[in-house]
Amino acid sequence: MKKKYFGTDGIRGTVNIGNINGEKFFKFGLAAGTYFKNLKKRKQVAIIAKDTRLSGYTLEPALVSGLASAGMHIFTLGPLPTNGLAMLTKKMKANLGIMITASHNPFHDNGLKLFGPDGMKLSDKIEKKIENLIDAKTIYHLSESESLGRVKRLEDGNDKYIQILKNNFPRDFSLKGMRIVLDCANGAGYKSAPKILSELGARIFAIGVKPNGLNINYKCGSTFPEVLRKYVKKFKADLGIALDGDADRVIMCDEKAQIIDGDQIIAMIAKRWKRKKILKGGVIGTLMSNYGLEKFFLSEQINFKRSNVGDRYVKEMMKKYSYNLGGEQSGHIILGKFATTGDGLLVALETLFALRKGKKASQIFKVYRSVPQKLLNIKVKNKKIIHSLKCKKAIKLANKLIKGKGRLLVRPSGTEPKVRIMCETTNLSLLKKCVDLVKKTIH
Repeated sequence: MKKKYFGTDGIRGTVNIGNINGEKFFKFGLAAGTYFKNLKKRKQVAIIAKDTRLSGYTLEPALVSGLASAGMHIFTLGPLPTNGLAMLTKKMKANLGIMITASHNPFHDNGLKLFGPDGMKLSDKIEKKIENLIDAKTIYHLSESESLGRVKRLEDGNDKYIQILKNNFPRDFSLKGMRIVLDCANGAGYKSAPKILSELGARIFAIGVKPNGLNINYKCGSTFPEVLRKYVKKFKADLGIALDGDADRVIMCDEKAQIIDGDQIIAMIAKRWKRKKILKGGVIGTLMSNYGLEKFFLSEQINFKRSNVGDRYVKEMMKKYSYNLGGEQSGHIILGKFATTGDGLLVALETLFALRKGKKASQIFKVYRSVPQKLLNIKVKNKKIIHSLKCKKAIKLANKLIKGKGRLLVRPSGTEPKVRIMCETTNLSLLKKCVDLVKKTIH
């Protein structure tokens, strides 16, 4: 099902280029509002949150105008993590939740993620129906004057989200005595993350908590974990936690300043949940999940399946097979026992809960050995370059070389103008050879 506006994780792009502008966001709001209003539920309510990008100030009013023009009542929450928005959409019994964000992308990008009344990201089928409404004539969907929506700002969105998170753990859960470095990427989690960890008693060394609209994800956060390592060493912390721009993913660092990626976090939680008899069904990974993780689950007799890349596809497969744990190497991890989408702060709390009895992070994360993996992101003008004859030949040759010794995956990014090459094998010279073969054909 080919879509015009939606990618693997909502709508995303560079601000004031293509679809990311005020005019389009009005149409997105009008189309989404019209679709959900036509479901004929008693209340017509949408809630909106955002990250800290400067462009949020121009895109949010346009989106609100579109929704109100469709007859939806709107609550705006300001900066709030994506899963906080998903949780509150369900708790407030709203028809629709919209997160204005471009996640881990640089400040000059923005976009939106849509959630239904169940707190789940919308299916391809619903996104396609909304797309059809976007391209319809505006006048067909404008409400009568007396039926326009109203708009109200809620200031306690982060407090409500924090309380929901706390309710998932015992009342006596305490982080007293723990030293934690927290990097909020100057993004959506800059208020809620330091607050909840401090309230639980931890000593927090916070970085990336001074957003100025332009510094989101800039040399900080989960996509730049070297900063985390530096501060864990400096403050002799027990754990380092790095979120991304909308706080739906997390990368960690143990007390020895070793980076812990999403696959390692998933392995630790799966092993712990199995022991506690919390794990249901098995684990969903993606095409990018490390082969070492797959081998570990095989040895532990834990079912493991791979979905397409994107936490929405992970969640869809979790739902299909009734699994309650899944995620990506990048740190998008869905704890199905508690949430409907990735939540970096929730995953961090689950990890801290496992550490609360004085255990070392380096000990609980010593679960499996990763197979050497190289990931290369190449910026391109046209992602269809991977379908060129030259590139296809190179991919075929590389696959022939690595067959039976590892894996090669070449795919277009669903969120950025990039082609991603991933190769993994214990043979390092073969790994380099296969990556270079494909790399030379992509410009």
